[in-house]
Amino acid sequence: MEIISKCIRSAFLVSVMFLTIVSRAVAYDSFDPNGRINIKWDVLSWTPDGYVAAVTIINNQMYRHITSPGWTLGWTWAKKEVIWSMVGAQATAQGDCSKFKANIPHSCKKTPTVVDLLPGVPMNRRFSDCCKSGVMASWGQDPLAAVSAFQLSVGHSGTSNKTVTPPKNFYFLGPGPGYTCSAATIAPPSVSFSLDGRRTTQAMMTWALDCTYSQLLVSENPTCCVSLSSFYDPMITPCPSCSCGGKDVNNNCINDPKDSRVLNKKALAKEDASMLQCTDHRCPIRVHWHVKANYRAYWLVKITITNLNYLMNYTQWTLVAQHPNFNKLANVSSFVYKPLIHYGSINDTGMFYGIKNHSDLLMEAGPEGYVQTELLLGKDMKAFTLDQGWAFPFKLYFNGDECKMPLPDIYPTLPNSAYENPISSSTLATTLLLSALLVFLCSCH
Repeated sequence: MEIISKCIRSAFLVSVMFLTIVSRAVAYDSFDPNGRINIKWDVLSWTPDGYVAAVTIINNQMYRHITSPGWTLGWTWAKKEVIWSMVGAQATAQGDCSKFKANIPHSCKKTPTVVDLLPGVPMNRRFSDCCKSGVMASWGQDPLAAVSAFQLSVGHSGTSNKTVTPPKNFYFLGPGPGYTCSAATIAPPSVSFSLDGRRTTQAMMTWALDCTYSQLLVSENPTCCVSLSSFYDPMITPCPSCSCGGKDVNNNCINDPKDSRVLNKKALAKEDASMLQCTDHRCPIRVHWHVKANYRAYWLVKITITNLNYLMNYTQWTLVAQHPNFNKLANVSSFVYKPLIHYGSINDTGMFYGIKNHSDLLMEAGPEGYVQTELLLGKDMKAFTLDQGWAFPFKLYFNGDECKMPLPDIYPTLPNSAYENPISSSTLATTLLLSALLVFLCSCH
């Protein structure tokens, strides 16, 4: 009994340690280990009661972009600070400024919420890298469009490095939840160049923080699913049922999609289930991977991304796929391809996105609500096989969120005869010739 008790305690401790590790690693993305939102708060100059600062937001995520209606940044002032003025962004609420008689601040809120400005604002309200409605491209797609910035004048804050205090409790929405921000810490002062590049200026002081993304903070369920097919199997492996929601309290899939409409609203965050095509998987996005052909030195894959939402299109979408044969990817049609990981000769993960003004817009559900590509991959004869589901991806992400994959035991399979050792054409010809000769000799007798 004592031995059993010790075993139970050991198992419990191991379980606790495992859950702790997992909980801390929730925001870690192995495909983009350095992906995060970087925020810099540069104090540019001091004023009689505070300072002027430039805030720079950098989307340092390779394949997760900030879609419309754009980013939102918020914080809590450490003291009784106010925002006298802003350019390049605005606080969504002014707050209670009744104690100010003449010069009214832009915002008096203890917890201001800041958003980007629209593209058409006057020049006197603009700042560098501003005014894009908060939309930011991913770093892997367009680094120049992955930056946003604004300037603000802060009062009642302190007027030196020793008396000023950084804001706290930062939060970032992009545009919905999912991001967790660190505390602002003192960083080396930022250095910038003049327009002619002949002079540098340094910030009085700089604070920096990071915001990391976790899909689990957005929804308990995925927002996309994967279906599979091949030229060697007439059966199509569909998306798993209730991939994106539609389960009852006992985690059982509801057979009638209409009955799961309320559940779907929770599962799809801001998505309305009534806007989606009625499907068994209940997902707004389906990614289909089709093994199209097998040649002597190459094999061909067709990928189709289908939008099943009637009232939403996807601009600057991204698709991430993991497959061991990406190191021999020879050609990609209609999409742009960029490898994500290089560990020596191992290159098994790639990012795909649309060509500008050609395939970068995934239209709402309907006849035009899809984009597709074909991948031509060279064969590594030591590794290539159509057996055991090797030709299908290990993982797929759409817009940075992992898609629900079917179970491996229902992947398309080779015919039974294909599992036997293949017969070469020369051996087959020799066998047929010998058989014909044998028939001829028998007929002579």
